[in-house]
Amino acid sequence: MAHVRRFDHIGITVADLAAATAFFVGLGLEVEGTGTVEGEFVETVCAIPGARCEIAMLRPPDGGCRLELSSFVTPDHVPGSPTAMANELGLRNVSFEVGDLHAVVEELARDGYGLVGGIGEYEDSVRMAYVRGPEGIIVSLFEQIG
Repeated sequence: MAHVRRFDHIGITVADLAAATAFFVGLGLEVEGTGTVEGEFVETVCAIPGARCEIAMLRPPDGGCRLELSSFVTPDHVPGSPTAMANELGLRNVSFEVGDLHAVVEELARDGYGLVGGIGEYEDSVRMAYVRGPEGIIVSLFEQIG
């Protein structure tokens, strides 16, 4: 029996909501909405008493799966591993198709965001790279080339 109707969003917790939002908007996502959640609902769902969280919901230009960025006001966030690599367990990257991978990588480098490794090509069909974004988030960028 299938229970899932659609893929709605991916959520990433960050310390600096403004910087993370600016990074993803710079890649081409659009801010769908922002707000604050607190009270019984978020405390129940997250199992964190006194939780208060600021959120930015972003969407790609094609209206596909959304990206939720959240930053806890209370209690303080708990640091993750900003140097996590792709083989560490857990959510390791969020991926986007781009039109010109080299141009995007150069633009992100000017903003201080570097490659995790290099730019690879797979069977003359796709070019891909991992970029280490704000707070260590690995962003997978790929370009169809075949």
